[in-house]
Amino acid sequence: MKVGRFATQLGFSLGVLALTSFSPSRALAQDHDAHMMTSQHQPQTAVQKTQGNALVKIIRDVTERFKDVSVAENEGYSLLFGCVSGGDYGAMGLHFVNFPLVADGKIDATTPEIVLYEPTPSGRLRITGADFLVLAADWDKTHTSAPELNGQLFHFFEAPNRFGLPPFYTLHVWAWKDNPNGTFTNWNPAVSCDGFNGQTP
Repeated sequence: MKVGRFATQLGFSLGVLALTSFSPSRALAQDHDAHMMTSQHQPQTAVQKTQGNALVKIIRDVTERFKDVSVAENEGYSLLFGCVSGGDYGAMGLHFVNFPLVADGKIDATTPEIVLYEPTPSGRLRITGADFLVLAADWDKTHTSAPELNGQLFHFFEAPNRFGLPPFYTLHVWAWKDNPNGTFTNWNPAVSCDGFNGQTP
């Protein structure tokens, strides 16, 4: 499915393609560009570290079965956006998106909207983590602050963006592959798109 078609489906389903107005919750979200430009992060408190470790464990538990990408596909996840690379920043890799979970406007640690994979030189896919995504219009109409999971604040992406989506909040959790810049950072310099040939096994 092409990015434009996905965005069109979202727009027609949810009526939010052109919503870019300011809201209080967006001001509280982590800024995507600032977070992309630096690996210097605020030190986490002991409580935040404990919460973060708990979230990683949850993600590992609920995505263990998705190590086999065919299981994820059988449960409604499909590849969108190709292999997402940030050049010098590293990559996000392959996003297998569950459209009904994106469209429900909810965040639940046990049901990630996206499962992340990295293409290997052999052509197989290796799971690297999960990505939680909620459209800003859906979230902002019932919340006054940005979404967070286990103390981890989501990142806000304005529109237009490289994904062709309306404004959205997202949180990457690198539960299966270490990220030198932090477990909850968007870009992972240890992930590469070099092994991606445009197809999935």
